[in-house]
Amino acid sequence: MALLITDECIACDACREECPNEAIEENDPIYMIDPDRCTECVGHFDEPQCIAVCPVDCIISDPDNVENIEELKFKFEKLQEEE
Repeated sequence: MALLITDECIACDACREECPNEAIEENDPIYMIDPDRCTECVGHFDEPQCIAVCPVDCIISDPDNVENIEELKFKFEKLQEEE
């Protein structure tokens, strides 16, 4: 499942720098995660790096983009092909 940044975001930029898929973008007033690029760090790390570094715990699972581990792996593979 892709992740979602809530309204509690303080736009500190910590998460954007950690995202290996470049799925996090600046937006006004909070950052946003592109669900087409978010693999929850599957293929890169054991846990989502954005959640690990967020100082205000504003990153949650996106209920509108539910994916299982196999779907996240498939998305990771497709993103790797783009590079």
